[in-house]
Amino acid sequence: MMTMHKAYITAVGTYLPEKILSNLDLEKLVDTSDEWIISRTGMRERHIARDDEFTSDMGANAARVALDRAGMKVDDIDVIIVATLSPDYAFPSTACLIQSTLGAKNAAAFDIQAACTGMVYAMAVAKSFIESGMYKNILIVASEKLSSITDYQDRNTCILFGDGAAACIVQGEGPGLEIGKVSLGADGDQSTLLLLPAGGCRNPATKETVEKRMHYLKMDGKEIFRHAVRRMESAAIECIHQSGLKETDIAYLVPHQANLRIIDAIAKRCKIDDDRVIKVVELYGNTSASSIGLALEKLVVENRIKDKDHLLLVAFGAGLTWGSLILTARGDFTL
Repeated sequence: MMTMHKAYITAVGTYLPEKILSNLDLEKLVDTSDEWIISRTGMRERHIARDDEFTSDMGANAARVALDRAGMKVDDIDVIIVATLSPDYAFPSTACLIQSTLGAKNAAAFDIQAACTGMVYAMAVAKSFIESGMYKNILIVASEKLSSITDYQDRNTCILFGDGAAACIVQGEGPGLEIGKVSLGADGDQSTLLLLPAGGCRNPATKETVEKRMHYLKMDGKEIFRHAVRRMESAAIECIHQSGLKETDIAYLVPHQANLRIIDAIAKRCKIDDDRVIKVVELYGNTSASSIGLALEKLVVENRIKDKDHLLLVAFGAGLTWGSLILTARGDFTL
């Protein structure tokens, strides 16, 4: 009989660029105000990468922190999984670039593109690799340079997005956060609600696509909000119940940091008190795939997690994609 291994997140790490773009800065770029942005999004500032700082650079920096905290050498990494919608190139993969930067010569490497749900999808893949016995040491990186595809002439979207990276180590032994039940979903029929219109084979770069600003992301905010709340709630509740838990068993909710109103709506529908909801959206904005990792790291570094605590991660993104999973603390998981 094949032995079923368990998958544990044994370390986390993050990286944020130095430059901060505040709401007051945005007032100088578009017709908006600090009060308007805060009331609708809960955001006050976001980090912006340098012109010569890219998704792979930020991802490698976050990875180094996670590796150091895990006490792991780069040669020990079996595979690198990168979640991003803002890669350095269409190809090669950002994972291969990070592998080169780290010098992780023994690691396989590939990207996942599930937009803001990317890190949850990556954790689900890592869980499968570990449980099957295929790999023992996995590096997950979620990194985004959204400033490179944000239209700073569009006041409805430019206020939302920031840059940053998060990483975690997934292994077959603890102590750590055991990856439990996972619920993933997608609805490609709604793919036009949030997309980057040009740059792929459907609309290759031309003078016309540049003039029409088609190389910046486009979003139907009202529809995205409606789908986000419904899909995240459904995935979260399904994950909780499949785990044999009740909403009251969840110690902390770690949601994708898209918008404070979405976060509060999910917490309310999942019956999770505000003091158990991890929020970083005020300081970082929406950093897509990396946002849930930034929130998780905040919880970990505050040393609030106790043995056997259940954490609920839930995310939603373009595609449409959504996903949720349960992490359960096993042993002493501190930094």
